[in-house]
Amino acid sequence: MKTKTQANVRKLTTVAIMSAIASVLMIFEFSVPLVPVFLKFDFANLPALLVSFSIGPLAGVTVELIRNAIHLPFSHTAFAGELANFIISAVFVATAGTVYKLVKNRKGAIIGSVSGALASALICLPVNYYISYPVFAKVFAPMDVIMGMYQAILPSVDSLWEALLIFNLPFTFVKGMICVIITFFIYKPLSPILKGSLDRKRK
Repeated sequence: MKTKTQANVRKLTTVAIMSAIASVLMIFEFSVPLVPVFLKFDFANLPALLVSFSIGPLAGVTVELIRNAIHLPFSHTAFAGELANFIISAVFVATAGTVYKLVKNRKGAIIGSVSGALASALICLPVNYYISYPVFAKVFAPMDVIMGMYQAILPSVDSLWEALLIFNLPFTFVKGMICVIITFFIYKPLSPILKGSLDRKRK
């Protein structure tokens, strides 16, 4: 019982620490070429993906929930951005972690990671179309202004759905895959720390 309690405490501590790191990484967002300036890149999904692989998908989703909750008081998007970010990111880490849990080897990690990035890219379409952008259009700028930012890059874009498909979907997928690539480089050396000594002894 004591050993199980210690393991649970370690997991909770890991989730808390990684949530804090993720919330800090969320601050350091930046614009990238070829997409509208309001589409920001950051590495905040990286800690959640590490946790999803090392502890489990539910723990990874918890990291995403906590780091977005931490940013709610400082929201510049009327909370719609944080909600959308949580949904899209949760789908990413939950898919990756679930596949890896079922197929616990390198192949499973690769399939899970790519599947997670693809799933998050697909879910970003309805989430942005039905949640984020309607709020942005009411709170920040009319939809024609938002569309104008897309059209400044690609004039032929004539609908929000088309803009999301051409810009947001690949942006979200690439963002996820960059986190995946970094994870594959750092997961192995960090795994003993994330899992704890008790897990190392079970191997």
